[in-house]
Amino acid sequence: MKVYISATLRNFFGRNSVIDASGSTIKDILGFLTDEYPDSKEILYDASGKLRSFIQIYVGSENRTETDKWYKELKEDDEVLLLPAIAGGAPNESIISDERRKEISFDDKEIERFGKHLLLREIGVKGQKRIKAARVVVIGAGALGSPVIQYLAAAGVGTIKVVDFDEVSLENLQSQVIHTSRDVKRPKVASAKDKVRNIDRSIVFEDENSKIDTENIEEIIDGYDLVIDCTDNYKARYLINDACALLGIPLVFGAIYQYEGQVGIFNLNSGPCYRCLFPTPPEPGLVPTCAEGGAISPLPGIVGSIQANEALKLIIGIGKHLDGKLLTIDSLYLNSRILKVGKNHKCPICGTEPSIFKVEDFDYEEFCGLKEQENEIPVEGFTPEELAKKIENDEPITIIDVREPHERAIRRFPNAIAIPIGQLARRKDELDPDKDTIFICKEGKRSILAINTLREAGYTGPMYNLKGGFDAMKDIVFSHEGAWL
Repeated sequence: MKVYISATLRNFFGRNSVIDASGSTIKDILGFLTDEYPDSKEILYDASGKLRSFIQIYVGSENRTETDKWYKELKEDDEVLLLPAIAGGAPNESIISDERRKEISFDDKEIERFGKHLLLREIGVKGQKRIKAARVVVIGAGALGSPVIQYLAAAGVGTIKVVDFDEVSLENLQSQVIHTSRDVKRPKVASAKDKVRNIDRSIVFEDENSKIDTENIEEIIDGYDLVIDCTDNYKARYLINDACALLGIPLVFGAIYQYEGQVGIFNLNSGPCYRCLFPTPPEPGLVPTCAEGGAISPLPGIVGSIQANEALKLIIGIGKHLDGKLLTIDSLYLNSRILKVGKNHKCPICGTEPSIFKVEDFDYEEFCGLKEQENEIPVEGFTPEELAKKIENDEPITIIDVREPHERAIRRFPNAIAIPIGQLARRKDELDPDKDTIFICKEGKRSILAINTLREAGYTGPMYNLKGGFDAMKDIVFSHEGAWL
C-alpha cells in the first residue's frame, strides 16, 4: 500500500515522500508507520494518543480521518495520503448580481484592453462587466499575494483592497515578484499600489497598511464580494476564515510550503469552512512555517495564479471550482490531487450548533497556542549578544540545533548538536543537567516548543531559548565555523 507523505511531515518519516506500507486498514497503516518511524508519533498523535486535528487522512479523494473509518478494508490499489494543514462543483451563478453588472459600462479603451476576455464565450461582455463591478480583498501582499494582485488587476477587477502590515525586505524578492529592489524598506501595500497603477490606473486600489486582528478584521472585509487569503500564519488563517463565515463572504484560500501548495474555496453558499477541514492548528513550532521552511520561488506563482483563477470564475459565474474541495500540488514530483472537503456539522462557526458568533469573542492567541498559559513555566532565553559572550568566554554550555537539515546546510552553528524536535524526548539522556542547554532554531519559535517538549518528558536541567533564533545572530555568526564578532 502506497502512503504519500506531505512535505511538512517528511522529516518524521525518514524524509520519504512515498512509503510502501503493509496493512489492510488505516489503523494497520498508522501502526506500521509509527513502528517503522518512531519519531512520527510526535507529529501524528497528541499526548492523549488522539490523532492531531491538523492532520487529515485521505484514501484517494475520500476523507477517512474519523476513527470509525480506520477499520474499513482498503483495496490493493488504494493510495493513502497524510495531509496536514499548512493553509469543483457544478457551474455556479456569479457572486456579482445582475443589477450591479448592468450598472457597468465600457469605453473604447477598455474594449480594446479586455478584448481577449470579450472573445471568450464564457466571459464575454457580461462576464467582463461583472469583473469590473467586483470588490475583492487580498490579505497578504507577499509571495501568494504577488500573482493574485497582479492577475486580478490585469483581468480588470474594479476594486482591489490589499491588506498587509509588513515592509519589503531583500529576502522577499526571491518569490514576491510584485516587489523590486527599489521597494526594499517600503510598505508592501505601497509597492503593490504602484504596480497596480502601472497595470491599470482606472482600478480603485485601497491600501490597508495594518495587521489584521479581532478588532479590525470584520471592518476590513465587510461589504466586499470576495476575500483571498494570501497569508503565511495560522492565526491569520483562522481569523480570516471565521470573519468570512460570520459575514457570509466567500473565501479563496491558498498556502505553500517548500514545494507543496494547497488551494480551496470556503464559506460559499453554506458550504464548508476552513475549520471543517482543519478544526485546530498545529502547536506553534510543531510544523515549520513557509518563512522557516522556505519555498521554491515559482511555487507561489503557481498557487497564487490558481487562486486568482478561482476568484475570477466565482466573479463571472463559470466553470467548476474548488468549493467543497481542496487542490493539493507537489511541484517537486509533479503530483496534484483534488480532495473532497465535507461540511462538518459540529463546526463551532458554521455547524448546526455554532458556539462562535462574533470574531471578538474568540481568543485567537490562545486558540493558536500563542498565549502563555498562567500555569506554564515561562521559557527563559539569551539574546544573541549574551550567547556570543558565553561562547567567547568558553563557558560550559550545550547548544542544541533543532533546525531542519537543509537549514543547517546553509549555515552551521559552531559546535551545536543537531537533534530534531521529534527525537528530543528519547534522547534527553544525551544532555548534561549540570550545564546550561541553549536551544536554537531559525526564528526562536520551534526552540520554545523543544524546551516544553523536554519539560513534559521529565528533563529538569536548565534550558534556555536563543531569542530571535539564528536569524538574530546574522551579525554575530558567519557561515564558517568560529567567525564571531
